[in-house]
Amino acid sequence: MNKAAPPPDPSRRRDIAIWSWPIIAIRLVAMLATLAICVPLFYLLSPFTARNPVPRWFLRALAAVAGLRIRKCGIRAHRDAFFLPNHLSWLDIPALAGTTGSAFVAHDGLAGIGPLRWLCSLNDTVFVARHDRRSIAHQVEQVRTALRETGALTIFPEGTTSDGQALLPFKSALLSALDADAEHIPIQPVLLDYGKDTADIAWVGAEPGLDNALRILGRWRPITLTITFLPPLTEAERMDRKTIARAARLAIEAAMLEGRTR
Repeated sequence: MNKAAPPPDPSRRRDIAIWSWPIIAIRLVAMLATLAICVPLFYLLSPFTARNPVPRWFLRALAAVAGLRIRKCGIRAHRDAFFLPNHLSWLDIPALAGTTGSAFVAHDGLAGIGPLRWLCSLNDTVFVARHDRRSIAHQVEQVRTALRETGALTIFPEGTTSDGQALLPFKSALLSALDADAEHIPIQPVLLDYGKDTADIAWVGAEPGLDNALRILGRWRPITLTITFLPPLTEAERMDRKTIARAARLAIEAAMLEGRTR
């Protein structure tokens, strides 16, 4: 996940209730058991398939174990697509991957965590340094390669998680990969909506990542996530990277406002 936040402020930590620890332990054990099953299966199937389905199965199971219940709306573009969703939580990743089979573009800060990098690599994650303007051309080529090899690819254009009440500005640099050689791939905005749980799920401010993960895993009530696939961008809306970013943001913002008025 891409997380740009100030150093953790201990005064803003939310304590985990003592009765939450049993469900946290159960879920962590279930996640490790799922991993132990899926890793050998991944390598067993790798010689026989170009697009290994095991990462999708694993991430779908991970979302379910975390208590996530997914509801899909709208029509998803065909298998090969480029998704631009809003971003609220680490839960977004297993939810989208499990639903679409998508690979992701992630901040290179994750690449420094060995086990996490290895897990991400199994799902063909593309690591980029968004802050390094000098390497944008190389990063764009990485994204183009990933699109060719994986088909479905997701970028969180906000660059970090928001509180779900309003969208952050969309960063357009990596969307240069779609300026050319990708006319055949639909670009589809996606709205992620946690409903009444949004404020509790969103990872914002100075809350440490581990605290956020444990707090979510400690919930006894399930979390409902509605994934709304919005219409793919038209030819006029994808003339260049800035047009793509602007059109995707407007589409998601309009869907957010429509959902609040229902």
